Amino acid sequence: MAKDCTDTILMVRPRQFGFNEETARNNHYQKKPDDLSENEAQIRAKNEFDTFVEKLRANGIEVIVIEDTPEPHTPDSIFPNNWISFHEKGHIVWYPMYSEIRRGERRGDVIGILKSEHGFKVKQIHDLSIYESENEFLEGTGSMVLDRNNKLAYAAISDRTHEKVLDVFTKKMGYTPIKFTANQTVNQSRLPIYHTNVMMCVAEKFVIICLESIDDPSEKQMLLDTFKKTDKEVIEISEAQCNQFAGNMLQVNNKNGDRFLVMSSTAFNSLNDQQISAIEKHCDIIHSSLKTIETLGGGSARCMMAEVFLPKQEVVS
Repeated sequence: MAKDCTDTILMVRPRQFGFNEETARNNHYQKKPDDLSENEAQIRAKNEFDTFVEKLRANGIEVIVIEDTPEPHTPDSIFPNNWISFHEKGHIVWYPMYSEIRRGERRGDVIGILKSEHGFKVKQIHDLSIYESENEFLEGTGSMVLDRNNKLAYAAISDRTHEKVLDVFTKKMGYTPIKFTANQTVNQSRLPIYHTNVMMCVAEKFVIICLESIDDPSEKQMLLDTFKKTDKEVIEISEAQCNQFAGNMLQVNNKNGDRFLVMSSTAFNSLNDQQISAIEKHCDIIHSSLKTIETLGGGSARCMMAEVFLPKQEVVS
């Protein structure tokens, strides 16, 4: 059986974090404050990043920090889970990105660092970025929320999550796709949520989901049936909470096997006592302030963490 969560996280420390006009076209969580300069935004984002990493490490979670490069210009490099994912048996997947600016985030040297400095084994790289030439996209574990134990890939179809590439991923990696549509209200219109991982999180024994975002009753029932079949407790959040990144969470464990649900302080403060109690039946909560990153980047804690499931290389004595 596959591991359902990891004790090792890869994160990219930002060098030129800022507002990306390209991604803002369909990421309605992004905001551009008039009173925040680019320099101040970068300073705040770095401080939020460093504090977040410290909290994860203080709880025994291994965090591999990769420094962003000066070139090319990559304002969203702080969200590596969109361009790469790491899997058991040594498989890595590269993904096709909607924003042309974001395509510069793909870095082969990251794989070299994992192998040479951290002892991970890489067997095969599946490069799906070729679908960018066809304007077909799948932005990693932003587009998909993976139930690794049950080999299910939950995916809300959108401009950044195309069925064609989703089907290629699931066939290559042995997953079953669970497709649906998730919307949010923007200026009184219902528009697709840009990434699945802002409206749902799948953990070992529970799922957090904004059912209000799923307008089709049959799709909603299909998801509930799947959660029941896979023995997941459903913890429902509202669309208002989803707008506070309460769906953008990730369960991890430390070297001792202790489980944690990681989220931003914005997300945590949006939860009510009943929701917190439901989560804490299963694991402790780690939260950290990511306000600047959330406001300008339109992503939160889960987007910042790329889970490393690669096997370790054998040590020859």
